[in-house]
Amino acid sequence: MRSSLARPLQWGTVSTSAITEAAPLSLCAREPHVPADRLVAEMVPPPRFDSVRFDTYVPDPNQPSQREAVTVLSTFAAGLGGAHASGSGKRRWFAKKPAAPTGPRGVYLDGGYGVGKTHLLASLWHATPAEPSLKAFGTFVELTNLVGALGFQQTVRTLSGHRLLCIDEFELDDPGDTVLVSTLLGKLVEAGVALAATSNTLPGKLGEGRFAAADFLREIQGLSAQFRPLRIDGEDYRHRGLPDAPPPYSEETVTKAAYATDGAALDDFPALLDHLAKVHPSRYGALTDGIRAVCLTDVQPVPDQSTALRLVVLADRLYDREVPVLASGMPFDRLFSEEMLNGGYRKKYFRAISRLTALARDAKGLVEQ
Repeated sequence: MRSSLARPLQWGTVSTSAITEAAPLSLCAREPHVPADRLVAEMVPPPRFDSVRFDTYVPDPNQPSQREAVTVLSTFAAGLGGAHASGSGKRRWFAKKPAAPTGPRGVYLDGGYGVGKTHLLASLWHATPAEPSLKAFGTFVELTNLVGALGFQQTVRTLSGHRLLCIDEFELDDPGDTVLVSTLLGKLVEAGVALAATSNTLPGKLGEGRFAAADFLREIQGLSAQFRPLRIDGEDYRHRGLPDAPPPYSEETVTKAAYATDGAALDDFPALLDHLAKVHPSRYGALTDGIRAVCLTDVQPVPDQSTALRLVVLADRLYDREVPVLASGMPFDRLFSEEMLNGGYRKKYFRAISRLTALARDAKGLVEQ
């Protein structure tokens, strides 16, 4: 906390007009322009997975598949050392080009919510013996956004020299994007890039959120032979439920916290939703550069699906960066209509609610100090 007053700010006695500190930042005032090389360089595990490793994953003793997954993935990572599979490493003149590897060039982590798939995927990235510039990690949405920003051919050229591409939350609910990414992955496999992925499930499936290997392998069609499904058993997320969203604060409290917190952004929620339509989703990470807290006033239900999907991406970027969110208006579990929560993108919306709720809980310290 910071204050230009001689003593710490007292929430109950100091009015907004009495605050003399510099105005907070605003996400709506930002229109970042991100160079292509930064988009690729930022394809690394998010900050909350910086320190995860295979030895920090604690398998459930009642689920032997979890321990097996660690063993299989450790072996897979070790096998990715040495020259690039396409033979792009330095070779002497007239040396025989190494044969393309046989067998699957990818692993698919198949399991329900909360079994640690992202932890294992990030651990694989960290364990692969290659420079960070030769490994890429991102969500399916980030990968499609990269193609949108660079174009298909440039994305192929940019990623073809990598040893490993990890894709978290492979989307199975958008046929167009699935075909696009499957085609991209086919090109990358031809170039010798190893793949690893997790996915969500298709809407309307029995056991949704649990095992999706059959759906995944069918949707990627010709690539299915390149993936070894690795089943990870564990507690089904349906028994956990979503946590209740904390009640929103008053607009005055949110405003005071924004003025009193270094690096906080203060925005009107409807205005922020309008602004997101003007910024390519691939730049939402850059939109939050240097932001230590997001303070939102007048949170309202999201008006339409296009806006809702943009908000999902922003929620993911804030969650990846562990940026607390303090808000007035409606609680986050009322952001999306019943129609949205029952539609084809419901898993994205429930994920956004869960993540924004977690960030709202993290923001309690902004008003308690």
